[in-house]
Amino acid sequence: MVGGAVGDALGAPVEFMSLSEIRAELGPGGVHGYQQAFGRYGAITDDTQLAMFTAEGLLRAYACDAMNGSTDVPSIVGHAYLRWLHTQGESAAIAPALDGWLLREKALFASRVPGATVVDALRGRTSFGERPRNTSKGCGGAMRVAPVGLWCARLDEGMSPDRVAKHALDLGADTAALTHGHPTGQLAAGFVAALVALLALDVPLHDALDRAAAILVRRPGHDETMAAVEHARKLAAVGEPKADFVLRLGEGWVAEEAVAIAVYCALAAPDFDAGIRLAVNHDGDSDSTGAIAGNLLGALHGIEAIPTRLTNGLELVDAVVQLADDLATFPAWPIGQFEPTTEASAWWLERYPPH
Repeated sequence: MVGGAVGDALGAPVEFMSLSEIRAELGPGGVHGYQQAFGRYGAITDDTQLAMFTAEGLLRAYACDAMNGSTDVPSIVGHAYLRWLHTQGESAAIAPALDGWLLREKALFASRVPGATVVDALRGRTSFGERPRNTSKGCGGAMRVAPVGLWCARLDEGMSPDRVAKHALDLGADTAALTHGHPTGQLAAGFVAALVALLALDVPLHDALDRAAAILVRRPGHDETMAAVEHARKLAAVGEPKADFVLRLGEGWVAEEAVAIAVYCALAAPDFDAGIRLAVNHDGDSDSTGAIAGNLLGALHGIEAIPTRLTNGLELVDAVVQLADDLATFPAWPIGQFEPTTEASAWWLERYPPH
């Protein structure tokens, strides 16, 4: 979660710049630390905002299931996205419940050039789980879906890694499908969720890629995502990481390109710092490729591998950490239909109301 926010914040100031423009302004090494965007250093964008609301929706879905015995997870995540829409000064035909702790984070009430596809899909919503009427395969589903992998890894703890990854891929695709109508926009997101789940279970990266790919190829419409990921793996096998190889994978505006760039950076770079800089120094959608690469690199290397120069000054980092901690501990919450009402259970249910 923190890795994704770091990549988002590093890429935000250079999102619409070419690599040559980045190097001309910042030097041959390009982006290596936070530059100013939206009036501050370390500013996140809608990528991290939506990842945070994805996490909140998943945790509320768990609370709903614990208290009611069943739940429709994508619908509750869709409900969370309407709370995010509210923070952007927009509204849909169906009004969300404006409760829970996340809406008390005033810094979330900032518009950071949100994607038109996501805003339009949510603005037209008449039910929480409604599918959009577009054919978009933009990267807006993939850049917010890492919490799905973390949630499945913890919820399905004790199951085989392949079963966990299957659940994560299916739920990740369903979550992306709340705003993106093209199969590639959905399956590329599901692939990211599956990878994050496997990495969270300490499956080595190459093995995780093989396992996630084996699940992906069973899904209709997988061809574009599979081809892009295979291209990334072949380039990573060539040798030293190169910005030229990132360019061969595309600019990252569409889902399969953004995921391929993130996979390449995770495979080719020796550590978090090198990987995240590779992910943002290119032509194209630098904040989204940075966010997805940061999700993978963070799950692969751990929080200790993220340089303190990048965690210090990162906008909303404390709230991101709180959500990450809750994703790690939620099965132990003292809530349930047959659990006694205690101060602790009331605290969790106020934090994540079960609807």
